[in-house]
Amino acid sequence: MTTASELLPRTAHRAVLVVDYGAQYAQLIARRVREAHVYSEVVPHTTPVAELLARRPAAVILSGGPSSVYADGAPSLDPALLSAGVPVFGMCYGFQAMAQALGGEVARTGLSEFGPTPAHILDGRSTLFAGQPADQSVWMSHGDAVSQAPAGLRVTASTDGARIAAFEDDERHLYGVQWHPEVAHSAYGQRVLENFLWRGAGIRPDWTPGNVAEELVERVRAQVGGDRVLCALSGGVDSAVAGALVARAVGDQLTCVFVDHGLLREGEADQVETDFVEVTGARLVVFDAKERFLTALAGVTDPEAKRKIIGAEFIRCFEQAARDVAGTDTGHPVRWLVQGTLYPDVVESGGGEGTANIKSHHNVGGLPDDLQFSLVEPLRLLFKDEVRQVGLELGLPETMVFRQPFPGPGLGIRIVGEVTADRLDTLRRADAIAREELTAAGLDREIWQCPVVLLADVRSVGVQGDGRTYGHPVVLRPVSSEDAMTADWTRLPYDVLARISTRITNEVREVNRVVLDVTSKPPGTIEWE
Repeated sequence: MTTASELLPRTAHRAVLVVDYGAQYAQLIARRVREAHVYSEVVPHTTPVAELLARRPAAVILSGGPSSVYADGAPSLDPALLSAGVPVFGMCYGFQAMAQALGGEVARTGLSEFGPTPAHILDGRSTLFAGQPADQSVWMSHGDAVSQAPAGLRVTASTDGARIAAFEDDERHLYGVQWHPEVAHSAYGQRVLENFLWRGAGIRPDWTPGNVAEELVERVRAQVGGDRVLCALSGGVDSAVAGALVARAVGDQLTCVFVDHGLLREGEADQVETDFVEVTGARLVVFDAKERFLTALAGVTDPEAKRKIIGAEFIRCFEQAARDVAGTDTGHPVRWLVQGTLYPDVVESGGGEGTANIKSHHNVGGLPDDLQFSLVEPLRLLFKDEVRQVGLELGLPETMVFRQPFPGPGLGIRIVGEVTADRLDTLRRADAIAREELTAAGLDREIWQCPVVLLADVRSVGVQGDGRTYGHPVVLRPVSSEDAMTADWTRLPYDVLARISTRITNEVREVNRVVLDVTSKPPGTIEWE
């Protein structure tokens, strides 16, 4: 498995390593660290201490997790990490693992706490709680609790269900809290995390996506050398930023390939062919594969099968494009394929030990086994908002950088049922109306994205023009998010929803019902398929 250290350049910014004990929020912890302008990476809990220390981490954070520290087979913490002089911060399970490894006691006290919980700060000299009120609301999720603090660590907070809810030792730079400071429900969670990073660990807050952009360029330059490179442009933000970054790194060695698979939204193919080339100056080859993709998807209704078919067809198209680019110059084949893979793509596709495969992303879990390229994925450890900042650093216009995310498989995974040309046309027209109205209402920057989903295998009775209809429903899925790891449905104004619904049912005759998806993520994903 490719390690995080191989994916991003080694820089003056030493990483804070987030040790993942199977937490729901491990990636969110890494994101919160980056929001504090400190670089972070997630590593599995099975990583040996010697390997962790060999990375020379600026600090280590121990995540939460679903286990009990005293249960058979529970992830353990090597005490050697806590005596190595590296600042360590434990959260929830990580807090309990620290207590146990340092000689304290953890027990099932019968006083479980879940959700918002009042916490009381006991020590005004605390490093973690400096500048915060003595009483604050925190987000708890525990059945066990630390019943005896380790020697040398002073208890700095308590709750009704956890007499020892936080402890710290400034001399050894060891800190911990029973709650989840990384979630927004902990009122001062980000301040607690920043106090650990800046005060407890003494890390300078000087990492930003902007100042790492040129380092990413250098990394790509070193990885590719003098070889030829293809970049898979999809029309979305991620591939555009990845392409611009590689164009800066290797110049004429790059050929961008836009596979027009016929699954794009209205007007997107033209935008890719003009806007991106104008900004980057990169060479662009357009590969018309509409019929190829429709043929491959004929009769397929399973969403995972769709993703894998689309991913495989993408690669076959790129392989043909590589042969066309190389031509008769067999001495200089195309060896590399650039993809705009992001951290959430990797996580949802089962990347990393112990991670569930929620759905295969076409550029991660959907790649064929006989891939003929080596991958260049310069954005693989970045969240979406970080990618946008890198894009601005590279000179891409805001209209391109702040486009709503659009999945690589396109409208193919926004049709629940078989993908056909007629169904694509229906969905494309409905989607265009929704986007027009959201733009007209000035809501483009207020929502993360608004997928429009066609329930192609569902029909409902309606009345249009005084006659009975039996048409398809479409689903509006407006969501707000920071990085797509979690999301909530966006409360759009009723008048905007009304205009979208009226226009779609009036102008798209195949549709007679518009519904609103009000599910958060989790439990739902942003896309339906």
